[in-house]
Amino acid sequence: MGEAVLDTWQADIIIIGGGLGGTSAALAAAKAGMKVIMTEETDWIGGQLTAQAVPPDEHRWIEKFGCTASFREFRDRVRQYYLDNYPLTEEARSNPLLNPGNGWVSRLAHEPKVALQVLEDMLAPYVNSRRITILYHTVPVDVQVHGDKIVSVTVGRQHQGSPQPQHSGNKYGEGALREPLIRLQGDYYLDATECGDLLPLAGAEYVSGAESAEETGEPHALPVRDPLDMQSITHVAAVDYVEGGDFRIPKPGAYEEWMDYIPAFSRFPILSWYASDAADTTKLKQFTMFPNDQGIVSLWDYRRIVDPSIWAVPLNEGEVTLLNWAQNDYYRGPVIGVSPEEAAYHRERARELTLCLIYWLQHDAPRLDGGTGYPGVRLRGDVLGTRDGLAKTAYIRESRRIRALYTVTEHDVSKELRGSLGIRRYTDSVGVGSYHLDLHPTTGSQRTFYIPNYPYEIPLGSLIPVRLINLLPACKNIGMTQIANGCYRLHPTEWNIGESAGFLAAYAVEQAVSPREIHASTEHLSRYQELLMAHGVQLHWPEEEMGEL
Repeated sequence: MGEAVLDTWQADIIIIGGGLGGTSAALAAAKAGMKVIMTEETDWIGGQLTAQAVPPDEHRWIEKFGCTASFREFRDRVRQYYLDNYPLTEEARSNPLLNPGNGWVSRLAHEPKVALQVLEDMLAPYVNSRRITILYHTVPVDVQVHGDKIVSVTVGRQHQGSPQPQHSGNKYGEGALREPLIRLQGDYYLDATECGDLLPLAGAEYVSGAESAEETGEPHALPVRDPLDMQSITHVAAVDYVEGGDFRIPKPGAYEEWMDYIPAFSRFPILSWYASDAADTTKLKQFTMFPNDQGIVSLWDYRRIVDPSIWAVPLNEGEVTLLNWAQNDYYRGPVIGVSPEEAAYHRERARELTLCLIYWLQHDAPRLDGGTGYPGVRLRGDVLGTRDGLAKTAYIRESRRIRALYTVTEHDVSKELRGSLGIRRYTDSVGVGSYHLDLHPTTGSQRTFYIPNYPYEIPLGSLIPVRLINLLPACKNIGMTQIANGCYRLHPTEWNIGESAGFLAAYAVEQAVSPREIHASTEHLSRYQELLMAHGVQLHWPEEEMGEL
């Protein structure tokens, strides 16, 4: 490697990545009695919910079933946090389904800092007792493998306040890390990074980007595979709006470029009020800024996370919303499978696109009254723990994915393809989830679609690599196709994948058997699934309680 490794740290289970999947995996493994070391590239655990600033995308049964007990505990704790700490109106306090931001994308739109506090509280007993150790600002730089087993992962600390991590799968760029490097050793290694960074470092078999129809038989797959054709990323920003205020930012250097850029699926520039219609992505739909009486869908309350109308006393100057819109989906190039320099370039371009969106909103966005611009749009870095008002890191929708014993495809989930067969059930299920096959515009073909789905299950076979014995996926990197990833990538499913992977590693350590042996043995599979159920992991959907699907 060239750099000197100063120290070696050991634990039962090493988790690389502290997003939703990594956090739930660490929680599960610690509950099962394991000693865990988890790394995190930023200073916030929680990934999508916190550092990436994306409120939970969920399904219509979420308040009753369809998630693990620990994810439900997280949701309950979020609501309780508002009840305990915010001066809510009596109406809000008496609402068992309190939605703190009243955003219409989620039944629980809430502030990233609240999610962070709740996650830290859930881990606190294990962190304080040193069963879980978290290394912040830390990324993997090297993996040592002997035969088909990982023997160590070397990690390095990033400079705090440095540019975004360069998820290349290779060593990080010169100057991105600082001494000391630490060698982590354990029985099992879980990849919970947002991009599947451990896979190429370990020489694991994996796929990325778009598969071909010949490979998968999927109707919506490309004619020819393209490993660089990946879903767009989004660098989210938090803003509020002060009527009569003027918080206009300097014009970004690329503003004119983005004003002229027309996506392949549109006839309007990306910075416009027109975007693909989720009901029919071959058509465009008009949006606008604020709720109105003209029947045009507003984006302001789409991902609103602060709604002062639920407060008994004024705390904020106004509502706060998150800009994670079609207008700042970035698909001009991938951040996986390219050089560190190119990945960093596209990440920076994604940030710049979001700044261009803010400038457009402040200066040039058409208003329904015939005017243009909303100068009162103000960046709120305090909401996201940053100085500039943008999230700590980009929202990554698609990761490298392991080649697994079983690969989930469009055929397992699509309502049209399943037809009267309904929900696909697996005897080796380790959890459940539901979301439409939602593919955001991709970096190559710019495909985008929103395919109705049946609720789905998570087969254990999709968590087991074809070769490496002690590597497990714990994020958006299980054995699935790009199209299946469209629904398996959302919050409750990522949490479930991480939790099931954490318990799987713990069971394997305790019983001295490999995940592959657990999968192949009726006895071990049954006992492992009993462990999951004992901890509140739902293995199958209760179709008799779900109504019309």
